[in-house]
Amino acid sequence: MTDQYPSTTRRKTFLAEIVAAPAIRTAALLALCAAYIQGPLTKIFDFNGALAEMEHFGLHPAAAFAVVVIVFELTASAMVVSGFLRWAGALALAGFTLLATLIALRFWELPPGMDRMMATNAFFEHLGLAGAFVIVAAIDLTKGEGK
Repeated sequence: MTDQYPSTTRRKTFLAEIVAAPAIRTAALLALCAAYIQGPLTKIFDFNGALAEMEHFGLHPAAAFAVVVIVFELTASAMVVSGFLRWAGALALAGFTLLATLIALRFWELPPGMDRMMATNAFFEHLGLAGAFVIVAAIDLTKGEGK
């Protein structure tokens, strides 16, 4: 059987080689984890701000929650980027993202207006981020089977 669209097949193969390259994969995983790396670093360098954030969301004791969040986000991100139990780190970040989104982005409680619109957009962006982590976990668990 001959390929009906040889140029399309060559393009797909070429693109697959690019996006599957180790450097691109690592850059993509770093990008996916960027907020979970930047956030804890910000909390470390402004721990008073981290405490204020925990207090704002009613998380007590604030210092314990701040430390746990910092360690959790950095550890899970390292797992995703390094490949060590990637699926576990990805599922942990997916669950964390859903929980944090439900705590922090309760757009339905805001009056109509710009703040509600921004919170609504951020809420659904975070749902997409959680979904991306589930996909990363699924790929890692199946090693790409059933594409």
